[in-house]
Amino acid sequence: MVINRWFTAASLACVLVFSNPFAAHAASSLPDDPIPSVQQTSPDSATPVPASQSGTQNTPPVAAPATKPLTAEEQLKLQEKQRVFGVMATFNTTTNKDALPLSTGQKYQLFFKSATDPWPFVLTAFGAGIDQAENSFPEYGQGVQGYAKRFGAGYTDYFTGNLLGNAVLASLLKEDPRYFQKGTGSYTSRFLWAASSTVWCKRDNGTWGPNYANVVGNLMGAAVSNLYYPASDRTVGDTFERGFTVTAEAIIGSEVIEFWPDMVRHHRRKQAAKLARQMSQGGTPATPQLSTQPIPPPPAPQH
Repeated sequence: MVINRWFTAASLACVLVFSNPFAAHAASSLPDDPIPSVQQTSPDSATPVPASQSGTQNTPPVAAPATKPLTAEEQLKLQEKQRVFGVMATFNTTTNKDALPLSTGQKYQLFFKSATDPWPFVLTAFGAGIDQAENSFPEYGQGVQGYAKRFGAGYTDYFTGNLLGNAVLASLLKEDPRYFQKGTGSYTSRFLWAASSTVWCKRDNGTWGPNYANVVGNLMGAAVSNLYYPASDRTVGDTFERGFTVTAEAIIGSEVIEFWPDMVRHHRRKQAAKLARQMSQGGTPATPQLSTQPIPPPPAPQH
């Protein structure tokens, strides 16, 4: 099954990431809880007023400078820097539930940025290696030539599906190709939210509805793949299987993106506990020891 290939590749990539020292650095920079919004300070916790100003009763409060809201282009630029553990590109993800809709040009820009990032090439390389080991599509053969054909077919699947689903159809149907990360609530609600994102999406007018662009785009991409897959894999059943498999693969990706902050926090807590154990085993004293020697009296003042 193709989904087993991609699931194994994604799992292997996650193992490599967690074993990389960079994962510890990424974990150490993530807060335990979402950063709260800035609230006005209550009178009880306000900073003391200088004595020179205490007599002034009618001085109006100084208003904080208003923060200019980000434009859709600025929000997109921030998204294009997002990565899970600094490795997995998550450009099609936003944590802002009120993110501004993307224009047609921005949807194509987001697609091109995602398609040309090193991450899909790395993941495709893992998938092609697994296909080579399992001798999937035996007509491709083995050796370098067989691996190149499997790699080319895998990346073309990715490129075509994303072009049709996240750019062409998303623009025509006025659908937002991004995943809106939930981030809060019970694990069950977040799991269902991530799973449903492949068939339910936000529209450019702010409403929510069926994700036609993603589902239809995946089926169209599977139909296009009949141009380069072996003849034995060009049946109607194989075409629908590839289309729906890509849709199912997207569920795995959405679940990883939804819960990766929780994985980072769990990883950080484990690293902190491990460090604490190492420090305790190294004999680091928890409290200073009191000296048993008498304290000498202070010297007599000199006249």
